[in-house]
Amino acid sequence: MIKTDILVIGSGVAGLTFCIKMATKRPNLKITLLTKSNLEESNTKYAQGGVAAVWNLSVDSYQKHINDTLDAGDGLCNPKVVNFVIKEGPVRVKELIEWGTRFDKTTMETDYDLGREGGHSENRILHYKDLTGWEIQRALIQKAKSFENVEILENYFVIDLLTQHHLGYTVTRVTPGITCYGAYILNKATSEIDTCLSRITVLASGGAGQVYKNTTNPTVATGDGIAMVYRAKGRVENMEFVQFHPTALFNPAGENPDFLISEAVRGEGAILKTQDGREFMGGYDPRESLAPRDIVARAIDNEMKKLGHDFVYLDGRNIPADEFKKHFPTIYDKCMSLGIDPLSAMIPVVPACHYMCGGVKVNEIGQSSILNLYACGECTSSGLHGANRLASNSLLEAMVYAHRIHLDVLKNIDGVSFAKNIPDWDATGSTDPKEMVLITQSLKELKEVMSSYVGIVRSNVRLQRAYDRLYLLYKETEELYMSTTISPQLCELRNLLTIAYLVTKSAMTRQESRGLHYTTDYPEKNDFIENSIM
Repeated sequence: MIKTDILVIGSGVAGLTFCIKMATKRPNLKITLLTKSNLEESNTKYAQGGVAAVWNLSVDSYQKHINDTLDAGDGLCNPKVVNFVIKEGPVRVKELIEWGTRFDKTTMETDYDLGREGGHSENRILHYKDLTGWEIQRALIQKAKSFENVEILENYFVIDLLTQHHLGYTVTRVTPGITCYGAYILNKATSEIDTCLSRITVLASGGAGQVYKNTTNPTVATGDGIAMVYRAKGRVENMEFVQFHPTALFNPAGENPDFLISEAVRGEGAILKTQDGREFMGGYDPRESLAPRDIVARAIDNEMKKLGHDFVYLDGRNIPADEFKKHFPTIYDKCMSLGIDPLSAMIPVVPACHYMCGGVKVNEIGQSSILNLYACGECTSSGLHGANRLASNSLLEAMVYAHRIHLDVLKNIDGVSFAKNIPDWDATGSTDPKEMVLITQSLKELKEVMSSYVGIVRSNVRLQRAYDRLYLLYKETEELYMSTTISPQLCELRNLLTIAYLVTKSAMTRQESRGLHYTTDYPEKNDFIENSIM
């Protein structure tokens, strides 16, 4: 059994920021951070564009950023949350800089080089070339490792949150006082399952992009945190709002994850075109190629289906060669490796699953509906993104909520005790899985179902077909889970099936089209429909 004052699940910007802040204020507390892969692997690492923050008040303003966020969120943002995230954000970014993050500066080396992305009315994106997430992750890891009271456990898979139902109590979603006591965790090196007791648990487990066949998310993004909270009878909301990034690199050979062509390329002037060279975004939105992501992704999807094409082009040939190489060296190298010179040829792109706007329902200080369980980052639904996330607001949200959570934990942790009489994991009757193909084939079917029926454009018929197929996969997987020994692959499949169910069921419930959810059966908005809580 492992005992720790605070258990942090996830090693992206949200989890690491919380660890650093908490370790600074309370060096007497033991903080344990778990990551199911190596410390560097998280969604944060793959964030190319940057972090949005009002930086130059001579041309930008908090109100402009607030308005852009509300506009992108299509009526479902919580205005109070938008207000404090936007206003507190610049302070959190300054902390990143103090901790060693290197954002690009102008040629004068006195001001930061602020980029612009779709949906933003001003240049306000701080970035490090096209590797912003990698740079932030690097600085945060280095800082977190400097604290003696922070224990980092790599290659530990969290199977389930510890709550009352592990003590034999019947728990439903309306049961008052559901409490988190820690988690059951699988040591991938030894295949042993440990009981990890904690006074406070912070969930920062990231997104769930691997539920789709094409995604920019790394293979670790399997929605584990959201699925665990749902199984523990915690509140989850707005799962139908899945953001597809408009411009992933089209690679006929296929790769997982898909390589992202940052929105910042369009911010520098690149234009979307059909395969015959026609500009088309003007017919969908006056902001053209810099419209919000939901609009651009649907437009590309429509053009591809209308023309029978597998991709569209992103034409960045108008960007000066030295500027392209300076700002987008990773994108340039990737394109060149596939025989595409972005300085002289257009880049083939296609939409890919990118970000979950729904997730664990949290309040303004990051508390979930389960006592002693906080959550921050992409695994949450905070009210900031509404029906569609504004580009580069995700890192901002993670840092602001990590800060708010640490303030609340500082006030409350001394009044929280460890739980007693928690049973160890019961593996009675389990056998070794005979065929891994049962897991891999089910995962393949799951991704095909979600991509075909619950993608950018939906309908009642498609959603019902997905629901029926998913139920069969769920029954097969549960039988396998109950009869074989636990493996990370089986747990991830189980979690992804839960995510797929939540996305599909939420989409069936929302009988309107709004933001990232578009259905041909209900093409108009219905302002009487609010959050979809599961």
